[in-house]
Amino acid sequence: MAEYNLTPVDVPKVETKYRTIKTAIPVPESLLFFEELKKSEPRSMQGQPPIIWNKAENFTIEDKWGNRWLDWSSCVLISNAGHGREEIKKALHDIIDQGLLATYVFAHEGRQKLTEMLQSLAPQPEDYRVFLLSSGSEATENCIKLAKTYAFEKHGPKKKYFISFKNAFHGRTLGSQLAGGMDKLKTWIVDGDKTFVQIPFPDGFKNEDTSFDLFLKTLQDNNIKPEEIAGVMSESYQGVGPDFMPVEYAKQLEKFCRENDIILIMDEVQAGFGRTGKMFTFEHYGITPDLIACGKGISSSLPISAVIGRKDIMELYAPGSMTSTHSGSPLCVVSAIENLKLLQNEHLVENAAKMGEILCSELKRIQQKYPERLGCFQGKGLVAGIQCVKPGTKTPDPETALAVNVKCLQKGLLMFAPVGIGGECLKIAPPLTITEDALKESIQVFEASCDEVLG
Repeated sequence: MAEYNLTPVDVPKVETKYRTIKTAIPVPESLLFFEELKKSEPRSMQGQPPIIWNKAENFTIEDKWGNRWLDWSSCVLISNAGHGREEIKKALHDIIDQGLLATYVFAHEGRQKLTEMLQSLAPQPEDYRVFLLSSGSEATENCIKLAKTYAFEKHGPKKKYFISFKNAFHGRTLGSQLAGGMDKLKTWIVDGDKTFVQIPFPDGFKNEDTSFDLFLKTLQDNNIKPEEIAGVMSESYQGVGPDFMPVEYAKQLEKFCRENDIILIMDEVQAGFGRTGKMFTFEHYGITPDLIACGKGISSSLPISAVIGRKDIMELYAPGSMTSTHSGSPLCVVSAIENLKLLQNEHLVENAAKMGEILCSELKRIQQKYPERLGCFQGKGLVAGIQCVKPGTKTPDPETALAVNVKCLQKGLLMFAPVGIGGECLKIAPPLTITEDALKESIQVFEASCDEVLG
C-alpha cells in the first residue's frame, strides 16, 4: 500500500463557502503531534490523511489552524446524518444529566424504543427481533454464530459450511476474518477453518463471470453439497468497490438458500441506513435476508451495532446466554434513536438517492476521461468508488490512487485512504445531508485533482 508523505507542501490558498486552506499540507505544526502519537499507539492506527480533526459539522471537517474540508469520508461511512448534529448532542446531554451512563443488560426505556424502531425496518417486523451490540465485527460474528447454531440444532453437525465471498470484509475479529475474503488479512490464523469457504464475487470487473453458475461450480469444486451449508453471508455491496451483485444473481442466491434451509445474511454494516438511497442496500435486490448485520451509520456518532433477524433464529439462546457488556449502552442508544429520527424527518434516504444521481453520473463522466487509468466506476446513492489501474490493465495502481487522494486533500476535499484489494480504489461517501451546491463543488475539486495527476 502507498503511504502518505508527512513533508509539508505549500499549496494554493482556498477560500470558498465550504472549503478553506490557509497553511501548508500537512500543517507543519501538526508533525510533532503525529510523532508523539506514534509513541503511544501501534502503527496500525496510522495510514489516514495527515490532518488533525478539531471540529466536524454537517459535511465539513476543520482543524485548529483554520483549514476546512468538504467531507467525502463520513468517518468511514458512519456520519450518515451529518457530523455533530444538535439533536444527537442534546439527547446525549439529557441522558448524561439523567445519570445513566451504563446499564449492562439491565433494561432501560431507550433500549425498548431503539429495538422497536429497528424492528420496524425489518422485512416483516413482527417476525424479526433485534440484538444490540457495539461494533460491526460483533454483529457479523453474531450472525455467523446464529447461522451455525440454527443449522446444528435443526439439522445436526453435517450442516456446517459457512459460505461468503472473495474480497469481502466483515470485520477484524477471528470469526469475521474467517468469513472475510482477503487472504492477506488472515495469514495470522495459520490453519484457518475448512468450514469457511469463499466464492468469487460477481462484481463484473475483477471477476467478469457474474453468473450464479460460478457459485454452484465453486461449491462442487470444494465438494460441498447444498444440504451441508449452514449460512451464506455477503456485504450488500463489497466495501472494496463498492461492488454490487447483479439483481438476478441476488435473487438466485436467495432462492438457493430457501430451497436448502440456509441462513441468508446480508452485512449492511457500511451499506445501511440510507447510504445507497434505500434504508438498506439489500432492498435494491428485492430479497429478504434472514439476518441483517448493522453498524456504522446506525448512530452517525457513537459505537453501536445490531443484528436484525428472524425470530426463530434470534431466540435460539436462553436468557443470559447471548449478551454483550455494552449492549444497549444508554448513550449509544439515544444517539441511534435521534439518528433514525433525522434520517426519517429530513428525508435523508431520499436525498441520498437524489444526490446520488448527480454524483454517479459525474463520476462516471470523469472515469471515462481516463479509462486507461481509472479502470472501473461503481456507485449507488451516496457511495461510489473509482479503481485506479496500471495503464490498459486491471492491475491495481495504489500510487495513482494516493496521488489523487492527496491532491484532493490539498484542495480542501477529504477522503479516507484509498481502499480495495491493492489500495487502488478512491472511495467516496459524503454524509447524506450534503447539499447540491456542496456536492457539485466537491466533484469539481475531485475532477481537478484527477486532471492534475492524470492529464
